[in-house]
Amino acid sequence: MVFIPSRSLSNDTNINTDVAVLLLFSSNEVFKPSNTGRLILDTVKDGYAYQWSRTEPNQKLLDLLNDPKYSPIVVFPKDYVESKSRIVSEENVRQFHSTGKKPLLIFLDGSWREARRMFRKSPYLDSFPVLSVSPQTLSQYSMRQSDNDQHLATVEVASVVLNQLGEESAATTLSLWFDAFKESYLMSKSQNKSDMQRPKLQSYLNQEQ
Repeated sequence: MVFIPSRSLSNDTNINTDVAVLLLFSSNEVFKPSNTGRLILDTVKDGYAYQWSRTEPNQKLLDLLNDPKYSPIVVFPKDYVESKSRIVSEENVRQFHSTGKKPLLIFLDGSWREARRMFRKSPYLDSFPVLSVSPQTLSQYSMRQSDNDQHLATVEVASVVLNQLGEESAATTLSLWFDAFKESYLMSKSQNKSDMQRPKLQSYLNQEQ
């Protein structure tokens, strides 16, 4: 099943980047209003989304992974990668352009337990290199908590990766869009008086001007 997330806020921004993104959503993540993966697709123009399946991956997904114009790269923590030879650096990823192929960054979107299962049980991803990031800050996503302080929300990981790959404009826009999303989400949940001026959204809109 192809899954195209609905946008949480009105957003007309699609940024051309030298990388493409692919979101694989766990079955539990698809309809969660707190999901952040959809924000990546709001921002990066060359983006795709599919629901993950261990035994019956979507044929269009498999075709995408085999598209000769892309070089698929799984984004995942290196500590959980058994074959260390799969791990590549940001510099390695930039060099993919010299082959005439566009890096296709694959994000596994789900709870941390789900993401680990997706990584272990996706044979169609096993041949691809893995890009790992080391966050310098703790997650700012208070709506979803992990047992490990080093675990970031999917959108936070994407922002770090984009920045490290030289896509500063997309990384900044995505971070601001995430702030606006958090602001909107908290307003919808709060029974207290909220700041109706929505300063985070205004910061995002001002950045776009």
